[in-house]
Amino acid sequence: MLPLKDDNPTGRIPVVTIGLIAINCLIYLYQATLSVQAEQLFVFRFGLLPVEVTNLRDMTPEVPFPVWLSPLTSMFLHGDLLHLAGNMLYLWIFGNNVEDFLGRWKFLGFYLMSGLAADFLFVAFNSQGTVPLVGASGAIAGVLGAYMVVWPRARILTLIWIVFFIRLIWLPAVIILGYWIILQLVMAMSSVGSQEGGGVAWFAHIGGFIFGWVVTRWRKKHILAMKNMSADEQDYYNRWH
Repeated sequence: MLPLKDDNPTGRIPVVTIGLIAINCLIYLYQATLSVQAEQLFVFRFGLLPVEVTNLRDMTPEVPFPVWLSPLTSMFLHGDLLHLAGNMLYLWIFGNNVEDFLGRWKFLGFYLMSGLAADFLFVAFNSQGTVPLVGASGAIAGVLGAYMVVWPRARILTLIWIVFFIRLIWLPAVIILGYWIILQLVMAMSSVGSQEGGGVAWFAHIGGFIFGWVVTRWRKKHILAMKNMSADEQDYYNRWH
């Protein structure tokens, strides 16, 4: 199932969401200009190596970089164009509404904290890993968790593709996001004990989603109360509950 757009309007331009998408795309364009060797060094410098975080020291002196910064910088790197495109699609569909709900600065902080939560759960399950973790998907998973709390019944236009069966269907967000997190859990459990390096960071996705879901559920009533909403605004935020 591939979500394409939602039927959930926002009240203002999602400046932070657009900015995050632009930054990720610009960094990837820079990566694309590098030679294969230079790009590998770039990823090892700014990606997150679990073994470095676990031991709190730089294990790659040929590309020195503060270990404590790598969880942040790794969120803005991507492995290939498909990786980037998928992440940015999800960020655009779901990020604009979460930004509208939280406010721009709080959304930025929430996004980064979701990414850090994702990074550290990944490290907890892969403490001696030597393959760099890169990608915005952990932070975006937090956005998905928040969206599921606030708009579980929002309609998502979804591409269903099963062999020769292809169809566009409007589905509730709770189905799309519920399917997504269940898939992450299944794949994470199946990867436990695997000796293969690299691949998709399933535990990072789970960590980001849980963080986003828990924090938003905890703060939701407070956020709504602080908005001093009119009847029309209340109707907007209650529309998909």
